[in-house]
Amino acid sequence: MGNLNKVMLIGRLTRDPEIKTFSNGGKVANIGFAVNNRRKNQQTGQWEDVPVWLDLKAFNRDTGRKLADLVEQSLHKGQQVYFEGHLVLEEWTGKDDGKARTKMVIYVDDMQFLEKREGDGGGRAGSAQSAPAKTSAADDKEIEDAPF
Repeated sequence: MGNLNKVMLIGRLTRDPEIKTFSNGGKVANIGFAVNNRRKNQQTGQWEDVPVWLDLKAFNRDTGRKLADLVEQSLHKGQQVYFEGHLVLEEWTGKDDGKARTKMVIYVDDMQFLEKREGDGGGRAGSAQSAPAKTSAADDKEIEDAPF
């Protein structure tokens, strides 16, 4: 039987990305992200949005994509973004108590901007009504040269 580990999300950043640079030159962008689930309130009969808070990580790769750099340069709290990624269970030992800890995190594999980025003078890659700026490997050079 095969395996599939793929996550696709549309939501908003809950904070500005936190960037960490490693001694070997690598870089990671830690992203707070929220999506909404809809459920019907049993008392009122109304549909409500229930937020789901997620932690995402975007890395610069040795060869190919520099997603951490792209996130650092382009994303801010409140922006709506489409992310594709995969689930990773991170494990570590707590510094204070020595207990084993785990956390499910989404590692970003691809992303699309769904809103105009700051400083965009009305060029391409605007709101969700227009075509989003896809950041596939083929588009990396185009994005570097884009006016936004």
